[in-house]
Amino acid sequence: MEIKVIFKNARCAVLELADGGIFNTREKYKIYLNQEFYGESDRTITSLYDLKPDTEYEVIVENGAGDQTTVHFATEYEFVTLNVRDFGAKGDGEQDDTIFIQAAIMACPENSRVLISEGTYRISTIFLKDHVNIELKKGAVLSAFTDRTRFPVFQGMIQSYDEESEYNLGTWEGNPLPMFTGIITGVNVKDASLYGQGTIEGNAGFGEDNWWYQPKVMRTAFRPRMIFLERCENIIVQGITVQNSPSWNIHPYFSDHLRFLDLKVLNPKDSPNTDGLDPESCQDVEITGVYFSLGDDCIAVKSGKIYMGSTYKRPSSDIVIRQCCMRDGHGSITIGSEMAGGVKNLTVKDCQFLHTDRGLRIKTRRGRGKDAIIEGILFENIQMDHVMTPFVINCFYFCDPDGHSEYVRTKETLPADERTPEIRDLTFRRIEASNCHVAAAYLYGLPEKKIGKVEMEQVHVTFAENPKEGQPAMMEGCSEHTTRQGIYANNIVELKLKDVVVEGQQGLAVETENIDTIYID
Repeated sequence: MEIKVIFKNARCAVLELADGGIFNTREKYKIYLNQEFYGESDRTITSLYDLKPDTEYEVIVENGAGDQTTVHFATEYEFVTLNVRDFGAKGDGEQDDTIFIQAAIMACPENSRVLISEGTYRISTIFLKDHVNIELKKGAVLSAFTDRTRFPVFQGMIQSYDEESEYNLGTWEGNPLPMFTGIITGVNVKDASLYGQGTIEGNAGFGEDNWWYQPKVMRTAFRPRMIFLERCENIIVQGITVQNSPSWNIHPYFSDHLRFLDLKVLNPKDSPNTDGLDPESCQDVEITGVYFSLGDDCIAVKSGKIYMGSTYKRPSSDIVIRQCCMRDGHGSITIGSEMAGGVKNLTVKDCQFLHTDRGLRIKTRRGRGKDAIIEGILFENIQMDHVMTPFVINCFYFCDPDGHSEYVRTKETLPADERTPEIRDLTFRRIEASNCHVAAAYLYGLPEKKIGKVEMEQVHVTFAENPKEGQPAMMEGCSEHTTRQGIYANNIVELKLKDVVVEGQQGLAVETENIDTIYID
């Protein structure tokens, strides 16, 4: 077993216990910190807390047989700690502590910490600041109000004085629209972190005055995110629990060099539009050791719907997702459907997908535009259990008011033009999908712009004994009562299947239409 220190600051460190396990280690380990027993862990990504700044540490990890592995590291320098209670915050669950916490953040110098200790702090929006680390201690809860009048509004698009340029703040489902500020908001923030063992509680619910009531209706502005990062750089979010979000939980937007480590993202299964973590037009993003259980897509990679994608042409790129567990929800990993700027170089490896509707889910459609290019997608070493349909590529996704129009839904070949999206290449390796229900894979490209290449290697799919029926992909002409369908592929230039086994299906294991070249080994 190998130990890696994948992150450290002045007060905590994140270890990777690499023993070949996916999300969970193959056995439970004892952890000793500077010769003293710290605790036990069965997680591949494990965090250590309550460390001292600028201090040398020795970590010993011991397995059940008594074998030990050691690693050394030093924590970072810290100048001062500012406790929010010294600024007037009470953490009593009643007082509005927003301004007191914000005062501590604004007063905090570089290389320092804002400490939020145990207690329940009622807040609306907290804004991040450059070079400031915010620690939510164990037992600390940032409990958000649900009264809309307490939240600022970010307008969608603001025209410049000379009318030659524009400034985008608010966003909703890929369009520049008014939105309430997030519970935690960063705009143009650099080199900051939010970490610890505490919780951000959105308190969203279905009551008439709460966020999930008539969720698609804009009331003053669209629903806030739990964590919203706009045009930020070098941000780390580590350790915390995010739950009961008004809408998307964590939404990085036009931001670069981001790390999300050892988080929990929790929402009820029936909560509307509560995606877990949605990087939109972001570059260099790491998502490691995160547990998702929620009511929509666990991770959805996006890049704007039509205007933002075609105007700014900023894809989401260089994203690595690993050692995560995606549970419940619609899709484990989704690309789209708002991806008019494209998605490039996405790697998903060493992850568990449990009880989601779909494993990989690509949602696109005519009209997304010529910049909506998907390429460099790799899924490797994935374990799926009770995923309804493990692989879905849907180029006829029927979202938006025109989603059922003849232009979107027709399977006839139309002219490829500036409105036509493109999927270039996808690779799936070493994937075990057990107890599937609807279909092993449903891959349907556009006839006028076929999917370039799909490669599957060492993929094993089995079906549940009593499978549920469902719709493999949200597109017209796709039955809502499908069960035990094998691999269905349509409109692909090159389909390569090497050591791919489907068991328990009804009918053919592999059914293809309009494939230029097929390799089966």
